[in-house]
Amino acid sequence: MSKVLRVAGQAALGAVLLTAGTAHLTALREEFQAQVPSWFPADPDTVVLASGVVELALGTALVTTWTQPARRRLGWLVAGFFVAVFPGNIAQLVEHKDAFGLDTDTKRAVRLLGQPALIAWALASTRKLRDPRTP
Repeated sequence: MSKVLRVAGQAALGAVLLTAGTAHLTALREEFQAQVPSWFPADPDTVVLASGVVELALGTALVTTWTQPARRRLGWLVAGFFVAVFPGNIAQLVEHKDAFGLDTDTKRAVRLLGQPALIAWALASTRKLRDPRTP
């Protein structure tokens, strides 16, 4: 992957997180509550607000951090966040909760495939480029 694609990918992922974080705090706040597992020992609204703040922070970091090794560390942090919220996506399927147009188990199951893609995007767009002069 070229440097230009990595930079564009990192900036685009930052924009996605900034958009999602804003939605957590505003218009889609109730929709996001459907992804908080019923077994999670915290108020769903508090979880949605906290995760929105984290998404805003990570999105901001992605659009402002351009030097290594900070970019690589940030990529791992963002990937870790996507891993941490994955149980919410599983809970939405298992608990048959409708949100974001995911109103069937098939749609909710297909949505689960998006999480590994987000993890890969975070890692690929922030990893260190190899120096072409080095074998």
